[in-house]
Amino acid sequence: MATILPVSDLRNYNKVLENVTEGNPVYLTVNGRGKYIIQDINFEKEYEQMKAMLNLLLDLREGKLSGEKDGYVSLEDVRNHFDKKEL
Repeated sequence: MATILPVSDLRNYNKVLENVTEGNPVYLTVNGRGKYIIQDINFEKEYEQMKAMLNLLLDLREGKLSGEKDGYVSLEDVRNHFDKKEL
């Protein structure tokens, strides 16, 4: 269950921080509307990994659609391309 508190509860920030655990952030509201999230720092690493994976999947999908539309490059052409480049 999400912990939702008014931002004014930060006056007693120790009590607010007790509610923050890994995978269970605290949502802070201003005038009854969501404004801030306080989360465990370990979640940041997981979040960045998920973002990177999503971006990779989107790039792979774009490449697949491009190949289906414009045709794929042969393995021989790929090898020739990289043989000409100096790494």
